[in-house]
Amino acid sequence: MRKFNIRKVLDGLTAGSSSASQQQQQQQHPAANREPEIQETLQSEHFQLCKTVRHGFPYQPSALAFDPVQKILAVGTQTGALRLFGRPGVECYCQHDSGAAVIQLQFLINEGALVSALADDTLHLWNLRQKRPAILHSLKFCRERVTFCHLPFQSKWLYVGTERGNIHIVNVESFTLSGYVIMWNKAIELSSKSHPGPVVHISDNPMDEGKLLIGFESGTVVLWDLKSKKADYRYTYDEAIHSVAWHHEGKQFICSHSDGTLTIWNVRSPAKPVQTITPHGKQLKDGKKPEPCKPILKVEFKTTRSGEPFIILSGGLSYDTVGRRPCLTVMHGKSTAVLEMDYSIVDFLTLCETPYPNDFQEPYAVVVLLEKDLVLIDLAQNGYPIFENPYPLSIHESPVTCCEYFADCPVDLIPALYSVGARQKRQGYSKKEWPINGGNWGLGVQSYPEIIITGHADGSVKFWDASAITLQVLYKLKTSKVFEKSRNKDDRPNTDIVDEDPYAIQIISWCPESRMLCIAGVSAHVIIYRFSKQEVITEVIPMLEVRLLYEISDVESPEGEQAPPLPTPVGGATPQPIPPQSHPSTSSSSSDGLRDNVPCLKVKNSPLKQSPGYQTELVIQLVWVSGEPPQQITSLAVNSSYGLVVFGNCNGIAMVDYLQKAVLLNLGTIELYGSNDPYRREPRSPRKSRQPSGAGLCDISEGTAVPEDRCKSPTSGSSSPHNSDDEQKMNNFIEKAKMSRKLSLPTDLKPDLDIKDNSFSRSRSSSVTSIDKESREAISALHFCETFTRKADSSPSPCLWVGTTLGTVLVIALNLPPGGEQRLLQPVIVSPSGTILRLKGAILRMAFLDTTGCLVPPAYESWREHNVPEEKDEKEKSKKRRPVSVSPSSSQEICENQYAVICSEKQAKVISLPSQNCAYKQNITETSFVLRGDIVALNNSICLACFCANGHIMTFSLPSLRPLLDVYYLPLTNMRIARTFCFTNNGQALYLVSPTEIQRLTYSQETCENLQEMLGELFTPVETPEAPNRGFFKGLFGGGAQSLDREELFGESSSGKASRSLAQHIPGPGGIEGVKGAASGVVGELARARLALDERGQKLGDLEERTAAMLSSADSFSKHAHEMMLKYKDKKWYQF
Repeated sequence: MRKFNIRKVLDGLTAGSSSASQQQQQQQHPAANREPEIQETLQSEHFQLCKTVRHGFPYQPSALAFDPVQKILAVGTQTGALRLFGRPGVECYCQHDSGAAVIQLQFLINEGALVSALADDTLHLWNLRQKRPAILHSLKFCRERVTFCHLPFQSKWLYVGTERGNIHIVNVESFTLSGYVIMWNKAIELSSKSHPGPVVHISDNPMDEGKLLIGFESGTVVLWDLKSKKADYRYTYDEAIHSVAWHHEGKQFICSHSDGTLTIWNVRSPAKPVQTITPHGKQLKDGKKPEPCKPILKVEFKTTRSGEPFIILSGGLSYDTVGRRPCLTVMHGKSTAVLEMDYSIVDFLTLCETPYPNDFQEPYAVVVLLEKDLVLIDLAQNGYPIFENPYPLSIHESPVTCCEYFADCPVDLIPALYSVGARQKRQGYSKKEWPINGGNWGLGVQSYPEIIITGHADGSVKFWDASAITLQVLYKLKTSKVFEKSRNKDDRPNTDIVDEDPYAIQIISWCPESRMLCIAGVSAHVIIYRFSKQEVITEVIPMLEVRLLYEISDVESPEGEQAPPLPTPVGGATPQPIPPQSHPSTSSSSSDGLRDNVPCLKVKNSPLKQSPGYQTELVIQLVWVSGEPPQQITSLAVNSSYGLVVFGNCNGIAMVDYLQKAVLLNLGTIELYGSNDPYRREPRSPRKSRQPSGAGLCDISEGTAVPEDRCKSPTSGSSSPHNSDDEQKMNNFIEKAKMSRKLSLPTDLKPDLDIKDNSFSRSRSSSVTSIDKESREAISALHFCETFTRKADSSPSPCLWVGTTLGTVLVIALNLPPGGEQRLLQPVIVSPSGTILRLKGAILRMAFLDTTGCLVPPAYESWREHNVPEEKDEKEKSKKRRPVSVSPSSSQEICENQYAVICSEKQAKVISLPSQNCAYKQNITETSFVLRGDIVALNNSICLACFCANGHIMTFSLPSLRPLLDVYYLPLTNMRIARTFCFTNNGQALYLVSPTEIQRLTYSQETCENLQEMLGELFTPVETPEAPNRGFFKGLFGGGAQSLDREELFGESSSGKASRSLAQHIPGPGGIEGVKGAASGVVGELARARLALDERGQKLGDLEERTAAMLSSADSFSKHAHEMMLKYKDKKWYQF
């Protein structure tokens, strides 16, 4: 006891002094404490936190651009993110600091640069010639709102249209405004009485750079002559314009309108359009105008040498097509193809063979950016098939509900999963190569395999190859296949534990070595899967039902209704704060009495064909008890060596032998304590119909004390009536965050919970009554291991460590029969050992170390094919085989003891075994709580990594729990982060940063250093294709493209300087670094000189502004003086 008290006194000191005091104690008590000194190799300098890559579909996309020479695609989003895609495996993520929506993107084609226009009226120039693109320049418009930008090919002058209808011109090199401005009132007819609206389109005539086509929203289009600074032609139409596109010969253009029409105009005939088409309008017989349709949001006009041009458009469907999916329409000659999309179309681009607008375009594909997908259509093949998308953009195919990450897996796993996943691929894709193939891969310095597993709302589980900062889907498992699908609403009486997504995955437990997979679903179901390369047909799906709930037999309530000590409405149906459930609980009475012994889902009773891959071994379901639905599962563990699976919820724990298909243990949490219950709980009468539990457990509950409130289902009544509403909500929310990893429903995904008041970092509210706390003791952590179960043990043996939400750790001993046939014949005997350990806060994670400080992994059986009959000698081997991590005989010789590492929401402890003394203790957080804790390997050592709700990421050495890293990373702003954050070996971690994207990060200094090499190159030196020949006759008779000296027209010498108050130039953070990445040698020197001149120019500009201000004030002074003089010139002195 004395040692423990000293430890308490020293608890507040730093880890360094605590480890010193540990040595002192060891010197003071050599007999009592023979713990050998473990050399810890991890130091603070081994840790550094940085984001690595972001995978998945860009969340809420808003803009699209393509570089036809570099073959790079850019996508902008409503949150100011920028995603760049090259060849499969070359991806990049950047973020605008302001977070404003990206409204337009323009590549400087083959220059390795990109201009982004944002909703906050800023323009940014990105340098893509470095692995991590950076902003070189920004320009903020102060007086006008930016609506449209156009950068002609091989030009440095960017046209910027505004909401006021004006057009400004920006020099892309210096990012300064030209003095040349096209004012709206000069562009439109003087007789026009109304404002033409914002600029919605700007483009130059493909054959004459001196002519600019300007589209105004109201329906007016103007062809502006840049040299003479006047309008050549004006085209007016009654309907608002959404987009405009040129024919490559520059003699015709096409406009799309808000009434679903397309108008084609001859440049020299402004009176009326040559042709008006309503692609989806019903043609009326009397020659009347077709019925109006929905707006055509965008149109593109692309020509081919050997046939009719393509007109491609989005929108324009007729109003009577209710429920029709969004469509892309491809009109080619007389044929019109309507291609239905799964989501609404944000933007589309036609990919063409040439970057020159004055040549035959030869379109070969259309890239369509949808709200939640990216689709590429092959225009060259009949039927317009889509290309198979090689990017990992299907993470959100069904909302992600949980996530696990495994680094350094067995090397044969990825090929095995890939081979079974390859058979799942859909057919009917285009035969061509994916056309977006720019950039180069980085150097893969990490050679170990990494796998990410995502669980989804529709019950699917996806395995991803995440090696070397890439992501590729390997295999998809549909867990809902084992259940009957309900045909209609009335047919689903039992699934009403959740409103929707009854198959949603909540917890995944996977053993990479044995390939055993276990999932827990939202309808209180557990499914165990084995991996097999053979197809099998399962005649009857093995199934167990488990009744895991307290039942009260009370004098007053013979029907099993609860009579809680608190004044709560009896049999009430209001859900308690915990566990979070997105549904009103079903009322306990129905026409046919109380629902009892019914699972939430119905398992199929017909034969099930199981393809190669993961095949169902056993389905376990918790059942309704006396009208109460089963509580959701909060923890899960599977062990392939023991053949056991265990799971728990807020009612208790159940263990199943999946080899013998038998329930071994079914206990309420309270019964686990036996007579060692630390809480004062009121006695209750024994449960009437408890399922028989394993040997040695039948009489374990004799004499145990339990409060009646504990026996309630958490949905049976309001749990703390004397809390105020606000406190109740706060507690509910804090508790929800803590349990969200285990208890989250997929419906949490729908609203993003943004917490502004930092309520997450508050400690658990004291207003929750103690009985209320106790009534919610759920099983929060489970760990199978081979260790010392009791203080007196001389050798380790198989056991299960159980952690609860009240910070208790209990140990259950496992007595396993010998391997081989005996394992299937003799029962497994399980019994609580009586060992109880206590920590502050809910238990999150447990692990075990040997005397040298190395991790002792749980025992496992290596994978073998189960669907193939074994050879005789193999059978002999398997009889002898009882694979465990440490065999009892050797363990006595090798190590006298082990260390248990236990991490809770508040603290971590390292406990010496078998003595059960607390060797080290670290209070991780006082004011917040740990959301995720993992014991991980790094640099041939191990550490504890934690992510706190207050946004801190921390690591601690093991076993001494010295703090090694504490970095403020990001605050917990929604449940999604809480549910998906996970650490893994080699300094890797990830979380779902948006409903569609995974963000990976590293806390390893070595990986941070190597990251630059691992990232792909976006820019590769490519020759720009040759310009099209003008031809002899065109040159002779003045046809062909007319060039324009824009420098002469827009430069300072001819057009003067723009007003400085119109826009503000901001040098980008990527300035010098960008220059380094962008160029070398003379070009680099020039760029640096230009940067210096920019700065000098800015200073001179400031000076000039000050001088101008002084001049104007002097002017005004002289003016006033002159006025005064005139006023009093002819007056006599006595008239003043």
